[in-house]
Amino acid sequence: MEPVAPLTLQGQHVRLEPLGSEHLDGLQAIIDGPRDTFGLTPVPRTRTELEAYLATAREDQKRAAALPFATLDARTGRVVGTTRFGNIEFWPIPPGSTVPVRPSGVPYAVEIGWTWLTPDAQRTAINTEAKRLMLAHAFERWEVYRVTLKTDARNVRSRNAIERIGCKLDGVVRAHSPAADGGPRDVALYSMIVGEWPDVRARLDARLARGARPAT
Repeated sequence: MEPVAPLTLQGQHVRLEPLGSEHLDGLQAIIDGPRDTFGLTPVPRTRTELEAYLATAREDQKRAAALPFATLDARTGRVVGTTRFGNIEFWPIPPGSTVPVRPSGVPYAVEIGWTWLTPDAQRTAINTEAKRLMLAHAFERWEVYRVTLKTDARNVRSRNAIERIGCKLDGVVRAHSPAADGGPRDVALYSMIVGEWPDVRARLDARLARGARPAT
């Protein structure tokens, strides 16, 4: 088991490195480009919003509440988006529980999300492998019990992608948070638990090997 700390995850198609100010210009190019696929996704619109987004992410990292990444094309080094571990859970274990107490800084559960990508990186091996790397770190290095993913309940494309990864729908939380297009957002809440990971890993590896595009 490893404690939560900034890290880089390297794959054949993607490199996930700690999000920093050096990535702002690359992300700026994305938010200034086509936004057709961002309708239901909270994505900054201006440089000021982007800088605030980074500041909040880094503050959450200092509190060990999140680990934000810049998503880079491993072949070119181009910034193609961002993603993160968030809502990192450190459970208080009551006396008599069969859940073992973990070393300080080691989480019991985590969420993968806050993901947005430039359109030409969506539905490619870049995002598939990013999810593969993050799930592997969560289940194999942190040994978490659960990984959560969530999306706007109206976002059929995102929900289909999450289900193709192998996550199960836990339910829809109504009026969960502000929606990207205004008003309260109903959220479709998905999860994967540790016992499901080996089969999911094998499927993701097979898809990457044959060039499949299962995630968005």
